Amino acid sequence: MAVTYFDKSTYKRKPEWLKVKLPEGQDFKEIRDNMREKGLSTVCEEAKCPNISECWSARTATVMILGDTCTRACKFCHVKTGNPKGFLNPEEIENTSKMVALMNLRYIVITSVDRDDLPDQGASHFAAVVERVHKDHPDTKVEVLIPDFSVEPERMHVLAKSNPFVVAQNIETVRRLTHPVRDPRAGYEKTLDCLDFYKKNYPHIQTKTSLMVGLGETWPEIQETLQDLRKRDVDIVTFGQYLQPSKRHLAVERFYTPEEFQELKRMALKLGFKFVASGALVRSSYKAGDFLDYVEGKLVP
Repeated sequence: MAVTYFDKSTYKRKPEWLKVKLPEGQDFKEIRDNMREKGLSTVCEEAKCPNISECWSARTATVMILGDTCTRACKFCHVKTGNPKGFLNPEEIENTSKMVALMNLRYIVITSVDRDDLPDQGASHFAAVVERVHKDHPDTKVEVLIPDFSVEPERMHVLAKSNPFVVAQNIETVRRLTHPVRDPRAGYEKTLDCLDFYKKNYPHIQTKTSLMVGLGETWPEIQETLQDLRKRDVDIVTFGQYLQPSKRHLAVERFYTPEEFQELKRMALKLGFKFVASGALVRSSYKAGDFLDYVEGKLVP
């Protein structure tokens, strides 16, 4: 089935299992108020993530660096696109470390927009943020959800040498739907090559990726994608339902049921992934710290 754009006549109502409660709980409120007081922000809150209370209570959060303007324009993503013209905010380095302390994080996910306007596409700035968190908070594990850095080895080495616990690069969808779902500068093989680079050159770093479903992919195509990822020894995969952020973005072809998400998890575990998160509201950083619990023997995959 071809990917289609928003059309009121074919718009699908969200099923019951996609309805969520507003964020609540004393932990959430205290953290939110402290963050606002200090002028700090997370992707969790800015993206109105439905899992925010759950993750924050588990002392896990996601921060976005390299600004708020992406140089790429994927058809599923609501992040602002444009040309930042080389601007970098050096305060991101210190602010990220402050956020770890303020939220008492045991696990942080650091992600970013794509920055094709920068000579190294942001690799050195990304690494500096990771290194500062390590220096100030040695007990906090750092996961990075990174751009592909155009699969340039020098840039990828810079990032890897900051020694994150997990490196994630999202494949997003199956090969057939990669374009138009993703920006022309992104690619299915690029993501595979990126993940392969980190696993081959830094085998102690865990690798991770994520797929959205509901864009018109077939089950055999999902199986093929998972097999391609396992050939690169990717350790972790997550599955989540694609939700259309605006009328300008790709339309949802169909909503997967909770039972289908469980089947996706079984499929991935059978192929040898160490850890799998699968559910309608799962996002690439959803309860990312659960993998740490798995490594420490506190949780089954």
